[in-house]
Amino acid sequence: MRGQVGADRLGERRFHEMMEKYGKETVLGCYPKLFAQTEAKVRGEIASWPDGTAEGERFVDSDGVELDKPVRIHVKIEKKGDRLLFDLTRCADQTKGPANIRPTVVRAACCYCLTALTDPALAINQGLAGIVEMKLREGSVVHPYFPAPVNTYNPTVHALVEALLEAFSQLTPKKKVADGCSSRSIIIGGRSNKTGKSYVQYEIYGGGSGGRSGKDGVSGTNVNQSNARIAPLEIIESEFSTRLRRFELIPDSGGPGRFRGGLGFVREYELLDHEARFSLRSTKHAVAPKGIEAGHPGRTGKCTINPATDKEKVLPARYSDLTLHPGDVICLETPGGGGLGDPLERDPLRVLNDVRNGYVSPGRASEIYGVVIEKSNGDFSLNEELTSRQRTKK
Repeated sequence: MRGQVGADRLGERRFHEMMEKYGKETVLGCYPKLFAQTEAKVRGEIASWPDGTAEGERFVDSDGVELDKPVRIHVKIEKKGDRLLFDLTRCADQTKGPANIRPTVVRAACCYCLTALTDPALAINQGLAGIVEMKLREGSVVHPYFPAPVNTYNPTVHALVEALLEAFSQLTPKKKVADGCSSRSIIIGGRSNKTGKSYVQYEIYGGGSGGRSGKDGVSGTNVNQSNARIAPLEIIESEFSTRLRRFELIPDSGGPGRFRGGLGFVREYELLDHEARFSLRSTKHAVAPKGIEAGHPGRTGKCTINPATDKEKVLPARYSDLTLHPGDVICLETPGGGGLGDPLERDPLRVLNDVRNGYVSPGRASEIYGVVIEKSNGDFSLNEELTSRQRTKK
């Protein structure tokens, strides 16, 4: 947050410097040209894709109220020439819980995907918005009637982005990515013995990203529109009344594939003093990150209070205002990314490297990848003969 404030101030200062150097009329006159350049670049890329229609669909775990009812996100893209129409009329009805998003957020998700598929360094401006033509249904989760709760919108936006990328992959077959971990946040509010002051510990983090065309997913990261870094444990322990007992990657959590999904991680907190209130905003605890083209799904997330004790309690993906006492432990396991491609097509040497790094267990290597790994003198090695037989058998 401090870094963002500093960047905003720097941008404001440079804007005023340009005004002083070139004059208001010249500076403001450049904006329409910048918008036109962005639009022309993206439309040129779109025009190179084949005409046709494509569809994608994803589900959010729940809206936080109806816990056993996944929320459907469906998109149909109609592409003709350099024009795109995004049809979201088949999305679920608006929800009672805070899973709804507004049309402006839908447009932003479409712009994000276009940027990722066109040029990650693209100038982000109004030229992008002019390309996105949308067809929405009033009363749906993506265009709700007022007053609809929209507080926990991130899971829905991530599901929308993944549905969009699935649809786009049918138009741009060389640019594909499996589902990632989405994002989640925790909120712990209490009073510190060290300072005597109240505090709110608010953290946002992801897990593993999905396998992509030509590359594995990234482990321990944020994905898509998430705009926050994972807070270092030194900051958490110096600022708040919690101790981080564990922070490590989860083996076998990345979805198997020719290009493996990134690993999720576990983050375990212990409350040190005073009572505190805990809330969780998460997703993909029930609906796993999807693999594509025969890739396997990533591992789902989980949040457990006081694990392996008689007070153990598993929370749903969305939970609000749980009272914590000193000594209570929160264990949050984040999802891994989905895999891309058939795991049996993964290079056995890459599987061996995954085992050596602790990303994949030897049993999983044999069971899913058909790669037989042996351990001798403290190191792992590949049994090429058994691997060949195992893969042929599979």
